[in-house]
Amino acid sequence: MSHALTDSASPSLRFTKMQGLGNDFVIFDGVRQRIELRPEAVRAIADRHFGVGCDQILLVEAATSPNADFRYRIFNADGTEVAQCGNGARCFAVFVRRAGLTNKEVITVETQSGHLMLHHQGNGEITVNMGIPQLAPADVPFRDNEEAPEYLLSVGDDTLRIAAVGMGNPHAVLRVSSVADAPVTTLGPRIETHPDFPRHCNVGFMEVCDRSHVQLRVWERGVGETLACGSNACAAIVAGIRWDELDHAVAVTLPGGSLYIEWAGPGQPVMMTGPAQVVFDGVWPISAVLGNSEGGS
Repeated sequence: MSHALTDSASPSLRFTKMQGLGNDFVIFDGVRQRIELRPEAVRAIADRHFGVGCDQILLVEAATSPNADFRYRIFNADGTEVAQCGNGARCFAVFVRRAGLTNKEVITVETQSGHLMLHHQGNGEITVNMGIPQLAPADVPFRDNEEAPEYLLSVGDDTLRIAAVGMGNPHAVLRVSSVADAPVTTLGPRIETHPDFPRHCNVGFMEVCDRSHVQLRVWERGVGETLACGSNACAAIVAGIRWDELDHAVAVTLPGGSLYIEWAGPGQPVMMTGPAQVVFDGVWPISAVLGNSEGGS
């Protein structure tokens, strides 16, 4: 049975459903109510038939660092907690202002992989400083002895050429001649769980249209194919720039819409700009996620 800790004075947990380019999220305010989401609760809420339905659940918590405004936690639909989600970060930025938790234009949030800077743009879009990409194999993590723009990966009888990039979470990126024909649902899970990626990985299938535009489909670890993945879009552009196939500012077209990615090169952060939208507000009954009485903050 699912479990969560929350303030028992409330008969239900309030949430907001949001989406960034079709990558959808259930977001809980863990600042005003204390919530502990256990894996079975996450799976129940994320279930698209019996729950709310989402790719990830995002939890907003009070910061533990004096240099941050909030703590940002991310749970995949399978119940695993992960360190990074770019589309979720944009939704996070919209959520905390809409909920009245802050009125800042620039928000700093803690994640498992460090701090993120979220910038509200005047046109309603959000720019996220996604941090400096990890390129050394041990930092991705990826099993290889030397850093390189491209690696050979054996999958069954095939040898693939991939990039391995860390964006707070691990990514593999492959070139494809056509994203429409890419074997995302068959090859994606095999690369996700490949032993050379000890923490598994998100897998991007990238078609380079020209030096300033790519198309991308993503198989996301713990989720499956999604309409968009912001961190993989960043990883794909980092890979393409290192292959000298892309300029330093690139439009990325995903099934759910477009992102704009900028990267000046090694040692510099990746900047991602895109939309985030509220879908609806709702409540999740406490009877479905057994709770204990604990006061909120």
